[in-house]
Amino acid sequence: MRYDESSPPSPESASSISPDRPWYARRSTLVVAAAAIAPACLAGWVLTEVLGGGASDDSRPPRIVMPLSASAALPSASASGGPSGSPSASPAGSPAGGPAAAPAPGASPGGTAPAAANALAGRTVVIDPGHNTGNFQHTTEINRQVDIGSNRKECDTTGTTTNSGYMEAEFSMDVSKRLRAVLEAKGLKVVLTHEAGKARPFGPCIDERARIGNEAAADAVVSVHADGVSAGSRGFHVILPAKVKGGGADTAKIIEPSRQLGERIAGNFARTTGSAPANYLGSGTGLVVRDDLGGLNLSTRPKVFIECGNMRDAKDAAQLSSPEWRQKAAQGIADGIVGFLGG
Repeated sequence: MRYDESSPPSPESASSISPDRPWYARRSTLVVAAAAIAPACLAGWVLTEVLGGGASDDSRPPRIVMPLSASAALPSASASGGPSGSPSASPAGSPAGGPAAAPAPGASPGGTAPAAANALAGRTVVIDPGHNTGNFQHTTEINRQVDIGSNRKECDTTGTTTNSGYMEAEFSMDVSKRLRAVLEAKGLKVVLTHEAGKARPFGPCIDERARIGNEAAADAVVSVHADGVSAGSRGFHVILPAKVKGGGADTAKIIEPSRQLGERIAGNFARTTGSAPANYLGSGTGLVVRDDLGGLNLSTRPKVFIECGNMRDAKDAAQLSSPEWRQKAAQGIADGIVGFLGG
């Protein structure tokens, strides 16, 4: 960018200075002029950096240009501890290893701003592992009808299995525990609606699953499942709440944040696992809206279900049965949750 006002005088203008004035007076005039021009140049540079330096996406924080005094040196081209190409300024005349500038708000002592950690601090995520391996032995209990707002429905169901007998409840619990580990490593508080081997012979019922998320004041709730439809039907889909009002259900306030959560999870899940959106519903979007799921209808917190694949399709079942793939599934879901929460 040109700064015409700060350009040095041309030879013609320099020669027009009166020869009657002594050389030191002429030099003093030039020094004063240069001193007056320098702050204007510096101000122009700072304004350019502020207007052009901020990132336009949310993948990295914007550059922050601190005001510089007239005696400060221009920042160097490289910056340590910040985005590549960001300027870093040090006070002029400060010796190497001298006192560092005060860190920006939220910055760590090492100079790295833990934006993600700050965004996730104090946040709670509830993970709802679909079904329960004990449901097969408690069919009478899980068939009890409960109110889901739009109608009444079974307390819970057994879930599906692969053709080789791998249970959906086993899959959902395994992915949920992996997901918990990833999220806790990010500093999030994670609550599971139930956990294998911890005095829960069946269930919990779908209304209790919703209540656990509500009472935890969860910032996000995800129910983990796998589908059980005909062979050839492949891929994942995320189920979003419909607008439901009746009984104990009123989803009006969670529809939009739940959609945002679902979109984040769908995108990250596809990218991390390599799976495609379901080819049998959702029109290729990987997103489906339903009003018949009590876990969604009764939730007052942003919530989605994810069907990670079809256990009745041999190719999908091979993925769902793989511990390595389940770790990718957990990572993809976690990345979506963290992105939703601003981390």
